[in-house]
Amino acid sequence: MRLLRLLPLVVLAGAALAEGPGGLTVPAFADGSVSEAEGLEAWARIEAVLTHPRCVNCHVESGAPPMWSGPEFETAVPHGMNIQGGESRIGAELLPCQSCHVTSTLPNEVPHAAPHAGMDWRLAPPEFVWFDVPGPAICTQLRDPERNGGRDGPALIEHITHDAEEQGFITWGLDPGAGREPAPGDLQAHLDDTAAWVAAGMPCPE
Repeated sequence: MRLLRLLPLVVLAGAALAEGPGGLTVPAFADGSVSEAEGLEAWARIEAVLTHPRCVNCHVESGAPPMWSGPEFETAVPHGMNIQGGESRIGAELLPCQSCHVTSTLPNEVPHAAPHAGMDWRLAPPEFVWFDVPGPAICTQLRDPERNGGRDGPALIEHITHDAEEQGFITWGLDPGAGREPAPGDLQAHLDDTAAWVAAGMPCPE
C-alpha cells in the first residue's frame, strides 16, 4: 500500500489536515509536496470512480436518456420506463426523476428500493458528459474551468466536501446501499486522491 493511501492518518509531505463537513478530513498539501507521478496515481483512482456506472449513467449528452449499466447488465441500456432527462435535466417534460428517486438523507437499506440522496435528482449538466468517454478525456475536461462549472482545483475539492455535507450524489455513488454495486473506494479516499491530484498540478495521462 502506497503512502498516499494512508491519508488522513498521517501528514504526508507537508500536508495539513483540517476537519471538513460530512465527517471528512480535508488534506491541505503544501506546494510541491506531491509529484507528478503521485498525481497520476491519484488520478487513476479518481478515474476508476468517475467512469464507474454509479457515476457515468447520469453523465450523458444532451438529449440522451440516463443509462442502466454495470455488472447486473450484459450491456448498457437506456433507463427503463422511457425515462428522459429532457432539456430540464430533471425529466420535467415527461416523468420527473423525483417520481421514483427520493430526496432524503435516510439510509439506502432496502435492496433495489428507490434510491435516496440529499439533493434533488437530476442528470449532470450536458457539458459534463462522461458516459462512454475515455478517462484521459474526462481528466482534461475536469481540470478546465470552461468545462467544469468554473472550478479551479480548490473548488473541485470543495465540490466533494459540499456533496458530503448535503449527502448528495458523490456520497451516494460511493455508498448506494443494499443491492447496488458502489463506485470503488469511499468518500474520504476520493477526497484524498482529489487533493493530491490538485496539488500535483492536475496531471492527465497521455
